[in-house]
Amino acid sequence: MMRFIDKLLSASRKNNSWLCIGLDPDPQLMPEVDILQFNNAIIEATSDLVCAYKPNLAFYEALGAEGLTILEKTIKHIPSDIPTIGDAKRGDIDNTAKAYAKVLFSILGFDAATVNPYLGFDSLEPFLNYKDKGVFILCRTSNKGALDFQSLLVDGIPLYEVVAKKAQEWNAYGNIGLVVGATYPEELKRVRFICPDMPLLIPGIGAQGGELASAVGYGVDSRGEMAIINVSRQILYASREKDFAQAARNVAEKMRNQINDHRRKAR
Repeated sequence: MMRFIDKLLSASRKNNSWLCIGLDPDPQLMPEVDILQFNNAIIEATSDLVCAYKPNLAFYEALGAEGLTILEKTIKHIPSDIPTIGDAKRGDIDNTAKAYAKVLFSILGFDAATVNPYLGFDSLEPFLNYKDKGVFILCRTSNKGALDFQSLLVDGIPLYEVVAKKAQEWNAYGNIGLVVGATYPEELKRVRFICPDMPLLIPGIGAQGGELASAVGYGVDSRGEMAIINVSRQILYASREKDFAQAARNVAEKMRNQINDHRRKAR
């Protein structure tokens, strides 16, 4: 089976894109259409413009058993050459983590997942043991409350930097990435310095106020790659009318092109 990082690079180069679309359906913001139909239409309209799709499990779990069925069918509708990232932010003791990893990777079939490092290495090891899968560790998240803990000093070093350095140590299989919010550009720059070759999943553009130029400029590696720019609401809800899929495509294409412009400037 192809490793996540190879699948990611293949998709990004084929589509000339480091745009990731978060498939987070919110019935209050959507047009009046079935959720699965909505997801499928977004995928069909944008699959040549992205490097990955990232469904957030909360939006499906909130719908109960039907939501998990929708999630499974959504994943199957994504072209097989486009990576899928399960945004679950799991983190628990090792035997529970094994079950979480099995659900995300073996049952749902995601190519990668987001995890929480708060419980330490043994809570992440079950995910890392899926050597062909990507594991994105929360490092410097995009929300305001990130300041409560992630900037606290540990022996004079901000906690998020400790996480980044630990991720480098733990990356024996080359399958670790980090989640770093676009809303904290200086921290993003620092994380990229600590982890020069690691894929970074960068949320926070658009609705959360992150600035695209700095996210790309500070997030890309020396080749202008490895910065996965996630955009959700700005693309998904570009229109609440029947033209929602075409409107989503228009915004996605604009975002893809803007990302590429900033990539060229960053080199």
